[in-house]
Amino acid sequence: MLVDTAIKNAKPKEQPYKLTDGKGLYLLVKSTGKYFRFNYRFQDKQKTLALGVYPDVSLAGARERLAEARKLIADGIDPGEQRKMDKEAATNLNSVEAVAREWFLKNKHTWTDNHARDIITRLEANVFPWLGRTPIADVTAPMLLAVLRRIEDRGAIETAHRIKQMCGQVFRYAVATGRAERDPSADLRGALPPPPSKSMATITDPKGVSALLRAIRGYKGEIITRCALRLAPLTFVRPGELRHAEWADIDLDRAEWKIPPEKRKLKKALKAIPQNFHFVPLSRQALAVLRELQPLTGEGRYVFPSLRTGERPMSENTVNAALRRMGYAKDEMTGHGFRAMASTLLHEQGWPSDVIERQLAHKERNSVKAAYNYAQHIPERRKMMQAWADYLDALEKGADIIPIFAAAG
Repeated sequence: MLVDTAIKNAKPKEQPYKLTDGKGLYLLVKSTGKYFRFNYRFQDKQKTLALGVYPDVSLAGARERLAEARKLIADGIDPGEQRKMDKEAATNLNSVEAVAREWFLKNKHTWTDNHARDIITRLEANVFPWLGRTPIADVTAPMLLAVLRRIEDRGAIETAHRIKQMCGQVFRYAVATGRAERDPSADLRGALPPPPSKSMATITDPKGVSALLRAIRGYKGEIITRCALRLAPLTFVRPGELRHAEWADIDLDRAEWKIPPEKRKLKKALKAIPQNFHFVPLSRQALAVLRELQPLTGEGRYVFPSLRTGERPMSENTVNAALRRMGYAKDEMTGHGFRAMASTLLHEQGWPSDVIERQLAHKERNSVKAAYNYAQHIPERRKMMQAWADYLDALEKGADIIPIFAAAG
């Protein structure tokens, strides 16, 4: 057994030599210093673990480290490999990948499963291979731009913009947690070409519609917002008409909603025509949503009042913000997109164009003709709106997709 005086008095010789303590611990004396070492066998291999340099580490300290190493071996863990892993983890704690994964786990619960999967997959494929091991505080705007240029060079301009946005969120999280001074993505404004223009963001693939409807059904936010999200595809009115809906305009017994001209996109001349309201037949499903909401907001003016005050309708950003919260980007789906969704699918499934157009209430330049549009095709529109709601129900439940015009016939 070693004692402190023997270690203190040990002098270097021409060749390094050992002073043994027991249980594999020894002091290696060299001309450059005195080193505590531990010889051990793991999986039939002879290995050596450095335990510190004397006098920075005392004999008692070396024995404590020896005990920790031997406990790891008893648990089936190689102390040398464990040290490497611990060192790598400490080194990478503030790396881009480590911070990004931490940010992802903190926010994952706010996204849909598909959106969360898209985020981490895009980071793993486009960012981590080039910046993953870099300390996040050392990343500069040119370094980030080089990563985005690789995406741009393969023609994925929209993806490059999304990656830039994701990285900005990660960098801002790093700033908030004290691991970076600033967000370098803010310096890249205008560095990427704008993404190609697209038509109004909507979803028209039945499988995508099915997923959206299930996401709406599972929305965890305010009940008023959830009801607005549920009613939007059932009625496909304009977002402004939806949020300005008043109980006085809705007759639940007659299953109809008459939207006054002042709440629609009409010219002043057309607004002067008293009967020029928009007629919305209410399906059984739409009535169910309204009856669910009536005990909550039915005593007030608005069907969907502001969450802050019942004196105003909900904000124009409420529905879009809820869609973002569910994981749908602004170029994937918007509140206005429910109209394009209905128009596309109803046309595809054989409903007469005149019936669809009257229900969409597209603007009519001829004021005389517009005055009578409200009453056109009402029986067909009632039939179509109920068939449409039944179709959406089937999609949400994952049933076989049946052409709704044929089913309605």
